[in-house]
Amino acid sequence: MQFQTRPEILTEHVRKGIVIAGGLGSRVYPMTVSTSKCLLPVYSKPMVYYPVGVLMLAGIREILLICHPRDRDSYELLFGDGSRWGMSLSYLEQRDPRGGIAEAFLIGADFIGSESCALALGDNVFIGSRLPIIMRRAAETVDGAMVFATQVADPRRYGIVTFDSAGRPNGIEEKPENPRSDWAVTGLYFYDNQVIELASRLKPSDRGELEISDVNQAYLDAGRLRVEKLSRGIAWYDAGTPDSLFEAAIHVRTIERNQRHSVLVPEEIAFDNGWINQRQLIRLSQHCPNSDYARYLARLASEDGSEGIAYTE
Repeated sequence: MQFQTRPEILTEHVRKGIVIAGGLGSRVYPMTVSTSKCLLPVYSKPMVYYPVGVLMLAGIREILLICHPRDRDSYELLFGDGSRWGMSLSYLEQRDPRGGIAEAFLIGADFIGSESCALALGDNVFIGSRLPIIMRRAAETVDGAMVFATQVADPRRYGIVTFDSAGRPNGIEEKPENPRSDWAVTGLYFYDNQVIELASRLKPSDRGELEISDVNQAYLDAGRLRVEKLSRGIAWYDAGTPDSLFEAAIHVRTIERNQRHSVLVPEEIAFDNGWINQRQLIRLSQHCPNSDYARYLARLASEDGSEGIAYTE
């Protein structure tokens, strides 16, 4: 696929993000018979709070959530228009999740407009103290594409990136039978505006999907793909199976029961970002005052954010 490289280097901060939560959750059946996979709990909050929180850490306030038509009302009930967090959330539907991850750029083309964007998978959970720094840096890198890779035990389950002897990425494979690397590309991506054009020229793979790996390969072929290897201090869960869902929940539980801070709480991130004030945070804590979640928000408001946000391992 040919790629027209623009000579200028863009410096505008990524302002728009997409969370794709359109899958039917067949790998966690029957938990998903009556609800979206991304609405299942990861210990103390819905799974989808985690990718939304990661985009918020990047300073992204405009988010499009793409979901199956069956689940749209549930997501709108959960998030509303995002204004209570000082954000703007909108919704579109992916009627056939077999369209693939890259279809999100076609569905969301009007939302993206002429800007750069980030894409997060709704079932991906990231945990780590360096997340705010990493996300802010990624959001400032909008010329070309930036993805994140981490080593995995079973690379056949993922899109895999390979590296040359100098550590530069030189190939991407989607769920290979014989992996040449154990570095998996995680479900978090940053792209410049050319991603829309690239997605529009994709042809379905043998799986019948518009593959995100093909988008990344096009950027790689043009020399415009950056791959950041996540350090050992960052945990990543593709929480689309019962085991990984359980493991992510145990990790979050361990942190939240042993430390004074919770993991990726959107209200806390909005407060820390200055998108909502102390009075608004207090009001949010009163929605369900008997819950541990609400008591946590109330404590944050009483401390006036003096300790900041901790995302410890």
